[in-house]
Amino acid sequence: MKQKKEAVDLVSTIIAGYAKHFGKEITRLDYLPDKDEVADIISLLRKLLFPGYFNKGAADSAGINCAVEALAADIKMKLNRQICRTLNLDAGQDEKCYAMAGKAEELCNAFLQTIPGIIEVLSTDVQATYDGDPAAKNKHEIIFTYPGIFAISIYRLAHQLHLLSVPLIPRMMTEHAHSLTGIDIHPGADIGPYFCIDHGTGIVIGETTKIGSHVKLYQGVTIGALSTQGGQNLRSKKRHPTLEDNVVIYSGATILGGETVIGKGSVIGGNVFITQSVQSNTKVNVKNHELEYKKRKSS
Repeated sequence: MKQKKEAVDLVSTIIAGYAKHFGKEITRLDYLPDKDEVADIISLLRKLLFPGYFNKGAADSAGINCAVEALAADIKMKLNRQICRTLNLDAGQDEKCYAMAGKAEELCNAFLQTIPGIIEVLSTDVQATYDGDPAAKNKHEIIFTYPGIFAISIYRLAHQLHLLSVPLIPRMMTEHAHSLTGIDIHPGADIGPYFCIDHGTGIVIGETTKIGSHVKLYQGVTIGALSTQGGQNLRSKKRHPTLEDNVVIYSGATILGGETVIGKGSVIGGNVFITQSVQSNTKVNVKNHELEYKKRKSS
């Protein structure tokens, strides 16, 4: 009896603490989006973006047509359910959920209408990656295996949901890509066509970043905020840099600040730390970076 009472008291204390610090309205966990289903939606969307690459048993055009039609229906059903949950996250009332179903369906339809445009811009990203990587044998290899294209694809999908003001799910999508590739792109970032990520691990692109066309980033690049000490007071303010067209940034470079602009055609060398704007057609490198060589003693 004593152990049972202790267990009951512990549960009550945990629930009371949760309600105190996080709010009673989210104790209904069935209103939280399902991470597993969001991951499944991402997988289905990749099949929709690149028909034939990730679809089994759809070798001819008739098969592709049927597969794409079925994919779109499956995505709409699952995404509608997850969007409905996010719209009702603060409600906690079943009847409110039904009321939000129409809005969720409207958002799903609007999102699916953006898919042709996403395919168009992704084709430029694949082309930029192929043009810039002599190790790439063909575009099939890039689509099927490159982590940069995976992360960019998920970002472009999530960005459209972000523009539609769908809560939470866009960030869940880009964090899923982040966990698999080490590439962290906020869905709010504004990235132009012909975007290339080479290798990619450790790249961070912040929410208010603006990137032009034909931009290439190497691994370990940070496009971040100069300071976040202002916390929530900085919400919706431009905190991250702007990279104009035809910019190349090499590995390990850090570029910070909402007023920082890297001008068109500039090249930023590896391990450079920048907090001020760079004029167009400028090459920036670390100066007097000396290496010391010493003869090893024979063992």
